[in-house]
Amino acid sequence: MAKGFSKIKSWFGIDDSLRFSEEMGEDYLEIDAEKETSQKAKISVRPFIIQDFADIKPALDSIREGYTIALVNIKPLKDRDMVELKRAVSKIKKTCDAIEGDIAGFGDDWIVVTPSFAKIYREQPQPAQEQPKRPY
Repeated sequence: MAKGFSKIKSWFGIDDSLRFSEEMGEDYLEIDAEKETSQKAKISVRPFIIQDFADIKPALDSIREGYTIALVNIKPLKDRDMVELKRAVSKIKKTCDAIEGDIAGFGDDWIVVTPSFAKIYREQPQPAQEQPKRPY
């Protein structure tokens, strides 16, 4: 069991700053508040507003780092230039594919892009229910 816990700690970038308190038994976990975790171990959710094709660069840079979930507002560009919007969304999608992330639109004006370790939930469409056949 300790080996499995070590794997979880290493996945989150946590070293021995978390340890079981011996005087309290194995049911308690002591956390060292003085120990700082690295900035890269944290995931951030960042909003971006795309008013022009050039505005996608900061979003793409954050996405490529692999620790950002990007919420991209495309409404300003959508209202101004649909050709540029398609170009911008295509570039974002290519970057998302390159990092093996996930991308989805929600609402009419937003796109969410996640790194490879996160997946966007999509509801499965419900099959249309057939009407019962009548014997007559």
